[in-house]
Amino acid sequence: MANIIEGVKYTKEHEWVKIEGETALEGLTDYAQSELSDIVMVEPPEVGRKVKVGEPVGTIEAVKAVNDLYAGLNGEIIEINEKVVNDPSIINKDPYGEGWLFKIKVDDLKQVETLLTPEQYKALIAKQ
Repeated sequence: MANIIEGVKYTKEHEWVKIEGETALEGLTDYAQSELSDIVMVEPPEVGRKVKVGEPVGTIEAVKAVNDLYAGLNGEIIEINEKVVNDPSIINKDPYGEGWLFKIKVDDLKQVETLLTPEQYKALIAKQ
């Protein structure tokens, strides 16, 4: 069973979002990284890019497949994790910690209410 942690919200696209003040840290869930297997490349969004919920913002490539990365909230990309760009395997080892992907300066924190709780995310992956 995938590790689903408390203290973050989840998207239906298998990404997690952690709110830190007016910014959101976003990454790939443990479930997603385990389904993808060995991650070999990350193409993150550009810093300064304005993003909308559900919009593809980058790609993640694994041995099995190439998948889009999606914005969990509306806002502006303010930072990317260069460590995972240089060593994508960090995502497989620590998806909720060192393996974060990017930070968004959130336009409206009320949007967080539209994301899935850990319990809702557990139910989502149980169906897959």
